[in-house]
Amino acid sequence: MVKSKVSIIIPCFNEETTILDILKRCKPYADEIIVSVAKKSTDKTYQIAKDFGATVVTDNGLGKADGMKVGASISKGGILIFIDADGSHIPEDIPSILRCFEEESADVVITSRMRGGSDELHGSISKFVRMILSDIITLIINYRFGLRITDSQNGFRGIKKSVFDSLKLKAKHTEVETEMLMKAAKMKYKICEIPSKELARKGGISKLNILKHGWRYLWVVLSNIFW
Repeated sequence: MVKSKVSIIIPCFNEETTILDILKRCKPYADEIIVSVAKKSTDKTYQIAKDFGATVVTDNGLGKADGMKVGASISKGGILIFIDADGSHIPEDIPSILRCFEEESADVVITSRMRGGSDELHGSISKFVRMILSDIITLIINYRFGLRITDSQNGFRGIKKSVFDSLKLKAKHTEVETEMLMKAAKMKYKICEIPSKELARKGGISKLNILKHGWRYLWVVLSNIFW
C-alpha cells in the first residue's frame, strides 16, 4: 500500500445528517481526517466532526474549492483524498485509489461514475443537463491532452499533496475538479482513473445549480485549454 501518510479532506455545507457515517467509514484509511466546514453552514456539522475527533476548520465562505484548499493547506499527508459528505461516494473504495499511487505511480487518481455506475446522473432534466455538460468537458479534455478518462467531474479523487500545491488552483466552487484535472494534464502529471459507483445522495438534493454555476465550468475550460 501507499507509504505516504494519507489525509482525507471532507468539504461540508450543512451535512449533519451524513457526516458522522462518512467519518466512521473513512477512519480506517486515514492518518488524519480534515473536515472543512463552509463558513455559511448553519447546522451541527462542525460540532459533530469535532466530537468525532477530526481536525475541523472553517473555510472563507467562497465555495467548495475554497474549503478544499483550506483543508489541504493544513494537511500533513503526502496523499490527499477528497470525498463529499453527502453519502454519494463509497469510502470503502479509498484503498483502490491508494493502490494506484503505489502500483501505477499515479500523481492524480480520479474515480469514475461512468465506469462504476451512478444513481445520481439520470432521472430528471437537471441531471441530464449535468451529465451532458460533464461529457462535453471530458471530451474536450481527452482530445486536448491525449487522455482517455471517462469522468472529469467526480469530486471523489486522490492527489499527491506536492502536485496539489503546484497546481495553484484559482477556482472557488465545484469547477475546481475541472481545473485540477486540466492543470495536472498540462503539467504532464500521471492521471489514473478507477471505477466507483455513485450512490443516491443521503444528504438531500445537489447544491449545484447549473444555471447559476455552469458558466464557471466553461470559463475554466476556456482558460486552461491553451497553455
